[in-house]
Amino acid sequence: MSNTPPLRLAVIGAGPAGLTLALHAARSLPNASISLFDARPVERDVAGDPRTLALSLGSLQLLQRLKAWPALDAEPILQVHVSQAPPTPQGLPPVRITAAEQGVEQLGAVLHYGQLVAPLQAAWMAAAAAEPERLITRFGAPVAAVKPVDQEVEVDAGIAERFDLAVIAEGGVFADQARKSLTHDYKQNAWVGTVTLADSSPAGVAYERFTRNGPLALLPLKPREGKRRAALVWCLPKDEDEVATLSDAQRLTVINTLLADEVGGLQAISPLKCFPLGLNAERTLVEGRTIRIGNAAQTLHPVAGQGLNLGLRDAWSLVDALRREADVDKALRSVEWQRAPDRWSTIVTTDFLARTFSWRWPGLPAARALGLAALQHLPPLKNALARQMMFGRR
Repeated sequence: MSNTPPLRLAVIGAGPAGLTLALHAARSLPNASISLFDARPVERDVAGDPRTLALSLGSLQLLQRLKAWPALDAEPILQVHVSQAPPTPQGLPPVRITAAEQGVEQLGAVLHYGQLVAPLQAAWMAAAAAEPERLITRFGAPVAAVKPVDQEVEVDAGIAERFDLAVIAEGGVFADQARKSLTHDYKQNAWVGTVTLADSSPAGVAYERFTRNGPLALLPLKPREGKRRAALVWCLPKDEDEVATLSDAQRLTVINTLLADEVGGLQAISPLKCFPLGLNAERTLVEGRTIRIGNAAQTLHPVAGQGLNLGLRDAWSLVDALRREADVDKALRSVEWQRAPDRWSTIVTTDFLARTFSWRWPGLPAARALGLAALQHLPPLKNALARQMMFGRR
């Protein structure tokens, strides 16, 4: 029989990554004491939060294993269509990645933030009600400080408590974050909202359109009142951003001129919200007995749509390491090394793509279009990219 004392784990932040980690730890580490902290009151209804999340197939499968995947609320991604807006050489094909060619039912799924967080939170609350002495909910308790103390970590949320390990999963958006070790302001805005598609638009297609000013993405959402819908992410340089001055009709006109013909045109648009974009990342996930996951570890440009997926893989890997290794420090070293290839390849790729939209070199759009055409005509390379987008770098 092991004489190792039970793990005392603090999870700070009850968003998708924090809740996923807390649930996975509750089920995989039966002897661990887990405290889940969040600044928002538990009574606050998060189900209606309209922010859009794009989840890869790997993330979807992790949530299914937790029995917390809201399949009825999520719209499957059956195809990814990536193209370059003119000026480009004529006749160059876009990149098309389909679920059928990858041998899967779907490449991922899209849903609103509240539709994911609400069932995750309900699953946690049910588990905590069944084991109230082991699983402790500390909502409405903002954490003021996390500091190392000997071989422990002290979490101050009004009362200072000591834990063996603290996981920081409070992310936030780039504009509101304290600056980390690696930071870069892309001087771009992301305008986000919801659009209504034409009836002729194909179902289940996620579009990424590289324009002169930045990427423009449409992510399929569940139809409403018989109308096909998509989440819009429209990135523009701050010094050329006039979206705030445009009417809805003008915004629709501009966006329709930028989209690929296959989209079929947009019929309506919701009010848009604006978010400044930047890279804000830690060099390492681990510092003493504290580890960061998700946006708390790396906030990325949305061009590849991988931020949350990376955070969920962080969470899953940490719990699996703690299950295999009773020594917390050894487990943390294992996670740091294991996550590095996936984490850094995603950070570097996303950062490179984001920076290219600030380059105004002659012929750059044509070069991008040629690169996409080459990728489409090289199935082994395209399939490798698809597998990495679905499951991360393994």
